[in-house]
Amino acid sequence: MRDYVVSGAGLGLRRTLMGPLVDHPPPQIRFMEVAPENWIGVGGHLGRGFRAFTEKYPFTLHGLSLSIGSPSSLDTNLVKDIRKLMQEHGMSLYTEHLTYCSDDGHLYDLMPIPFTPEAVDYVVARVQQVQDILGQRIALENASYYAAPQQEMSEIEFINAVLEGADCDLLLDVNNIYVNSVNHRYDAEEFLKALPGERIAYCHVAGHYNEADDLIVDTHGADVIDPVWKLLDTAYDHFGVFPTLLERDFNIPPLPELLTEVDMICSMQSQQRTAHEQLVKT
Repeated sequence: MRDYVVSGAGLGLRRTLMGPLVDHPPPQIRFMEVAPENWIGVGGHLGRGFRAFTEKYPFTLHGLSLSIGSPSSLDTNLVKDIRKLMQEHGMSLYTEHLTYCSDDGHLYDLMPIPFTPEAVDYVVARVQQVQDILGQRIALENASYYAAPQQEMSEIEFINAVLEGADCDLLLDVNNIYVNSVNHRYDAEEFLKALPGERIAYCHVAGHYNEADDLIVDTHGADVIDPVWKLLDTAYDHFGVFPTLLERDFNIPPLPELLTEVDMICSMQSQQRTAHEQLVKT
């Protein structure tokens, strides 16, 4: 069984949740995640509050602005700041989106990298540069996208080629697989099972918005729907149980309501472990 840097069920820490989480620490939350850009250089009362969380929970970092596929030069100063933040708070994993979001200025959206062999080589070199600065492997998230410019490879071929070429890990997002499977008309389970399970660092699960019957927008602003839960269960069944974090970025409900989805993750993980143990015994 693979060793993971975090375990169990996690929750993305948003500033609006800090008060409720301090007042009523939920035992089912085993790890948390933040965007490093939101905490680099933050001090004072807020910084001390954040330190209280990082001393209590294992944390992962999920970047927003590295822009790994950007035509612009890599922001090495940002990577160095991330390394410093990780060292200050004892964090052991940094992840980013397999997208780009800048070109001589931020675009404020996650744009799709062309699925081409040339883009694979370009991204691999940049990932390796990041890993050299950090002194460790990073994980890249399979992203949602709404157009596929210059598509010379399939999405799964592109992702697998980047992960293998850079020898980095995968932040598996099952909601993004579901969103893309509807928007681009492919089989979600087939796509999922073609990913390299041995590279999974942990997983994201989230909600989305149905713009139309054939168009879903990845928003992280709604409850997780049943087909996405089913896809997560399929992933556990196929790859084994891995750490899984609930993402919720806006329309955040009261903490007890939000924790029902964390409880769902815990329940699914427990059921899959029990099923695996029974299978081994037989």
